[in-house]
Order: sequence, then structure tokens, then C-alpha cells
Amino acid sequence: MALQWMILACVVAAEAAVAALLTLPAPRAVRAQIVGLTSLILQPFACVLPFAAFQLLDIYWKKEHRLMCTAEVCTAEERVRFEKSIFKAQRNVILCVSAFLLYWCIYRICKINKDIKSLEEVEKRIKEE
Repeated sequence: MALQWMILACVVAAEAAVAALLTLPAPRAVRAQIVGLTSLILQPFACVLPFAAFQLLDIYWKKEHRLMCTAEVCTAEERVRFEKSIFKAQRNVILCVSAFLLYWCIYRICKINKDIKSLEEVEKRIKEE
């Protein structure tokens, strides 16, 4: 069960590294290479989105079918286990949402850089005429 969360955490870390790399200032030639490479990586990274959505649905299903430990009948150990599972679920939701947000940020940064490059080419052609 923990393997899927470890995989998702590694992917989120990779997405964060790519987002940081895209936002660092760099010369135009280097930036163009980074954006081109990232654009190629975006399509395979898209498989993370359905995986994270499935994990969110799994968290929701477990939340709906979790035994509640709010009565006086629960022991201290059961109450601690219940609270621990709630904290893990919250952490995992944050992980899934960050996977979505980082992917979207990387996509938008690449799109903006491509749009800037195409506008610069248009401007260059207009100046030449």
C-alpha cells in the first residue's frame, strides 16, 4: 500500500524539480532546450494525473467506510490509530493535489515560453520586412 504513495511522492518531487528548473533564469538558447525537453516529457508525465485521481477516489472511499472512533467505547490506542489514519489521509490528499497543480504549472510555463518564442519570431519577421 505504501509503494503507490512512494511512487507518487517521487513523481511530485520530480515535477517540483522540473518546475524549479523552468523558472530559473537562463540564456535563451538554454531555456529553449529546457522547454523543448520538458515539453517532450509532459506527455508521459500525464499518466500521473489518472493515477492521482484514482488515489483521491480511494481516499474518499476509505473515508466514507472508516470506522468512527468518537464514542467513549474506544480505547486510547484505537483513538490514536484513528487520528493517525486521518493524518495520513490528509497528507496523501495534499500529495495528490500537488501532483495536479505542479503538472498544470509545468504545462502553463512551457506553453507561455512557446508563445513567447513564436511572438519573437513574428516580431523578427515583421522587422525584416
